This record gives sequence, structure tokens and C-alpha cells, in this order.
Amino acid sequence: MGTAAELLGLGPAEEAYIELKVRLAVELAARRQKLGLSQKAVAERVRSSQSRIARMEAADSSVSLDLIIRSLLALGIAPKPIRGMVERSIS
Repeated sequence: MGTAAELLGLGPAEEAYIELKVRLAVELAARRQKLGLSQKAVAERVRSSQSRIARMEAADSSVSLDLIIRSLLALGIAPKPIRGMVERSIS
């Protein structure tokens, strides 16, 4: 049995993209919880819906990286740590 990427037939770029999305989604959920916010409260901050926040935290394929990054910024995460997450995912 191989890796998930091998099983799914993902190339290096696709694998890096998925890894980045999951990393950012995990950070979004952790930040929200650290701030003691509900998904609904985050949704109000980013002018979205609670169900969309839940999909972001699950790294759902229907959610764009743009929306996840905008949500992280709305929760007070500075651009530099986000850039670090991106760099770790592609290196």
C-alpha cells in the first residue's frame, strides 16, 4: 500500500495544494477555538454562513483558498505566518 497521493493518483502540485488547504483549514479551526468563537461568529466577521465556515474547517473542495486566507486574516492572523504555512507546504 502506498501513500494517499499515490492511491489517488495525485501529482506533486496537487498534493502540495491539498496539503496547504488542510494546513490552513486546521489553523482556521484552531484560531477560532482559541478565540472562543463559534462558527456562526466567524461567519458574521467574514460575511459568510456557518455552514461555509464548517466546510472551510473541513478543507472541503468547494471552498477556495482565498476565502480560507481571508478568514484567517479576519481572525487576526498576520500575513507572515500565513506565508510560512504556504512555504512549508510547497517546500
